[in-house]
Amino acid sequence: MTPDRTLAEALAAGVLVLDGGLSNQLQAQGCDLSDALWSARLLADGPEQIEAAHTAYVRAGARVLITSSYQATFEGFARRGTQRAEAERLLIRSVELAREAASGAAEEVWVAASVGPYGAMLADGSEYRGRYGRSVRELERFHRPRIEVLAGAGPDVLALETVPDADEAEALLRAVAGCGVPVWLSYTVDGGRTRAGQELAGAFAVAAGNEQVVAVGVNCCDPADTEEAVATAVAVTGKPAVAYPNSGERWDAAARGWRGDVAFDPALATTWAAAGARLIGGCCRVGPATTTALSALFPGSATS
Repeated sequence: MTPDRTLAEALAAGVLVLDGGLSNQLQAQGCDLSDALWSARLLADGPEQIEAAHTAYVRAGARVLITSSYQATFEGFARRGTQRAEAERLLIRSVELAREAASGAAEEVWVAASVGPYGAMLADGSEYRGRYGRSVRELERFHRPRIEVLAGAGPDVLALETVPDADEAEALLRAVAGCGVPVWLSYTVDGGRTRAGQELAGAFAVAAGNEQVVAVGVNCCDPADTEEAVATAVAVTGKPAVAYPNSGERWDAAARGWRGDVAFDPALATTWAAAGARLIGGCCRVGPATTTALSALFPGSATS
């Protein structure tokens, strides 16, 4: 169902459950994601698979769908021989596919257009390190063209997600200024700091006072790091928090595989909500079963 309210209005009413990891659901559907474009490859080669993955999360109770544009960049598409006009069409298609999946829901479902970090384009695990050797201005120039296309596709919000570095967060917030779409800002963190090693209070402060930002928080991190980060985000910015950690496993960029044990317990989400999280879901390796469990914890908390 197309929302009757803005996302900010819904967050003022209670918790909204986000979807889970798109890549793991696509893999569960039998898709090959070995390409450097990751799930974004399917925008060209298998859009029906992306819509099916979104639909799986809607059926599981997700009220916010994050698009398949995380690793979709003009530079990445160009390496595969995709012309700019076609790349723009595929970025727009990422929003359309999520909207089509959302339209079949009985309740309001919001669409968040994913804007991944510069490191996602490099496809070498750089988003877990940050510090790319690029200036804030250079990063702003990289992000702006893609943001303009995604904003023009009509999402409910832009998800500035898996940001490893406060400098890149500053660049992203500069790049979205004036685009006419609200945003959330979500860092990937490790042990109470950004992946680049910055203190979270200072990192979250870049969004304080920015009315375009409707939520601030963390994603693509260990579940154990989430509660403290959420509390810090709320204390520093006064905004609702967003929290969607990984399963607890860790990505090995060299081996291109996940290592470690699953540590995502849906019951932890109640502590995140108590700390101020109003957008709660999962990232990599968190699937529809967990979305269903989260929906059971927050039934009807943000209904119109």
